Amino acid sequence: MKKVSTIGLDLAKNVFQAHGADASGAVIFRKKLRRAQVLEFFATQPACTVAMEACGGSHFWGREIGNYGHRVRLIPPAYVKPFVKRQKNDAADAEAICEAAQRPTMRFVAVKSEAAQGAAVVFRTRDMLVRQRTQIQRFTWSSCRVRLDCRSRPGTRRQAYYGCAGSQAASLGSGAPHPLRLG
Repeated sequence: MKKVSTIGLDLAKNVFQAHGADASGAVIFRKKLRRAQVLEFFATQPACTVAMEACGGSHFWGREIGNYGHRVRLIPPAYVKPFVKRQKNDAADAEAICEAAQRPTMRFVAVKSEAAQGAAVVFRTRDMLVRQRTQIQRFTWSSCRVRLDCRSRPGTRRQAYYGCAGSQAASLGSGAPHPLRLG
């Protein structure tokens, strides 16, 4: 029996697909694994290269599989896509991951530690909050600007569009409601 040198692992919610190949690229096995069986399976395999598509979950699985002595390689999904030979399914993806990992010029992503992943989550959360704050500020300013345009330019097309033409524009003088107040 030939020795497995590379295992391509396609991650999913419940059923993972493993594709094993020797150093020449010949198929040794194709196996479906339930989530609970993954670590048991890799504990029984001899030390080899295990390749996965890089995603949030792959860092966790990379750390866990690496504890069994395997060399874990994460590949960006864009680099795996050209190696899919037929319709897209989990088995074809696992085979493509395995084939891509055997390429000598392939670029890999480092497996992140738990601390690095936690720091990335904090950074992305802060970035999202800053973007949302900017969106709210811009929305508020644009809403105020529409009301101000209606007040300052009577008879314009914009004024008619926003429903403050004619006598309404004249009445929008100093007694106009505050632009941020409802009602």
